[in-house]
Order: sequence, then C-alpha cells, then structure tokens
Amino acid sequence: MAGRLLCRSVGVLQLSRDVPLLFASRCCSHTEPEPLTVTRQSNGIRRIILNNAKKRNALSLSMLESLRENIRTGADCDHLRVIIISATGPVFSSGHDLKELTSSQGREHHAKVFNTCTEVMTLIQDVPVPVIAMVNGVATAAGCQLVASCDIVVATDKSTFATPGVNVGLFCSTPAVAIGRAVPRKVAMEMLFTGSPISAHDALLHGLISKVVPEERLEEETLAIAQRICRTSRPVVALGKATFQRQMAQGRDAAYATASKVMVDNLAMRDGQEGIRAFIEKRRPVWSHEAGKTHD
Repeated sequence: MAGRLLCRSVGVLQLSRDVPLLFASRCCSHTEPEPLTVTRQSNGIRRIILNNAKKRNALSLSMLESLRENIRTGADCDHLRVIIISATGPVFSSGHDLKELTSSQGREHHAKVFNTCTEVMTLIQDVPVPVIAMVNGVATAAGCQLVASCDIVVATDKSTFATPGVNVGLFCSTPAVAIGRAVPRKVAMEMLFTGSPISAHDALLHGLISKVVPEERLEEETLAIAQRICRTSRPVVALGKATFQRQMAQGRDAAYATASKVMVDNLAMRDGQEGIRAFIEKRRPVWSHEAGKTHD
C-alpha cells in the first residue's frame, strides 16, 4: 500500500507495530546511521520529518538531497494531497552546515550546495500540492528560508525565526529571496542586517507564518488544515497553487489577465462544474480528482 501511495518503491522502516515509516534516503540497520529524513504517508497526507537533531537539522548537502527526493517522489500521484514538513528536536533547522562551506571544500562544492538548496525551495512552490511547515523550535538562515518557502506555516508560540548569517560573515542572501517575498521589506532588512531572532507572534504579525498555537496543539492544528485540503479537488488546488505563484510575479494588469483566463479554464474542469452543481443542488460535491474538462 505504501509503495502504491508513493507511486514507486521506497524503503520501509517499522518503528512500531502500527506506524510504518517510509524514507527515500537509505534504510536503517544496526550498522548504519539514522536516516536524515523520515517520511510516512497516510490518507493523502505525506509527513516529511527532518531527522538529524544532533546536528540541529542542518541543511547539509545530503539533507537537502534527501528532502528533495522526499518531496519529488510521487508528487504527481493522485493519492498525494498535501505535504507536511516537520523536525525532531528543539531546532526545526539551523540552516546550512557551515563545515561544508569552508575554503577546503572548494567553490564547486559551495555552488552545488546553494544550487541544490534553490532546487528544494523552488520545488516546494512548484509541486502541485500544498506544502505545510509544522515548526516547533528554532528556524534560522536556510531553515528560515525553508519556512518562508512553504505555502502554509503552523508554529508553536515558543518558535523563533532568524537570519543570523551576517554575524558569521555570510550574509543570508539566498534566504532573503524567500523571506523578502514573505514579509515587508523593512522587516526583512532588519532580520538580515542584525541577525536578531523574531518571535512566533512577530512572525505571524509580519506574514512569515500562518498560525501560532500552543505546543500541545501543534499536531492537531496542522493536521486539521491538511485534512481540510484533502476534502477539496486535487486538480483545482493544483491549478490554484500554480496560478497564485505565477500571478504574484506579475504586475497588476498581467496578473488579472492570467487569473481571469485560469478562472475560465477552472470552470471547464469536471470538478469545477461538479462543485457548482453541488452548490446549486445543496449537496456535497463528489470530486473526480481528475483534470478532465466538461467543455472547451
């Protein structure tokens, strides 16, 4: 069943009798280290867990490659409806592994790290399903970039967010791409120039995250959002997400032209017409979850 849900075979790690965990990196044995990321999928919801708490879930090249594979695998499967990214330990992610960024590693390796990071961040926004960050702790530098790149972010009231690279001589220029598109310019510049953390409540105020909840309600609140998404039409959500990203990069008039055309295309979809009929007939829609059209 798990292989079918992911539309391809992945390793299976049984941590308990009733919670199968899947991960796209390597299987864990008695002689091998824990996987950097762990995933499991059920009822349309894929959970991706950053699993390197000892290293503060640093986004090393290996971690980025594993995360990229976890997101990309089976992303076009009808069974997948939403992705949740979370982490073990008190740090969601501390950003890049600075040991990989020393001169001894060389310029070519440095470029590979940042190019792979860019692939992961853009993939989150390009996959056809919503991606939710579930944050319980510290998110700094590229870890904060990861948060800013997700479609929805639910965080505990003890979580903090920062771009402290300037304090170690490495300005957070790539995190600034995502953060500068999520918060007002002056807020982004203060974060980038000082490296000072902001609280979850300030992050909510400025638009970096979607919701602040007590730690004991984090799982419940995040899953409630994911389950609501699962009750909608997959192709309609995919069309809406892609259109939102596209029009946000356009000027006002071009954005309206793009969105107006997409609204007409949406109306031609089978699920678009099903939703309207269900509303008129005062019943719940029965989604096909197929991108077929009812008319041209």
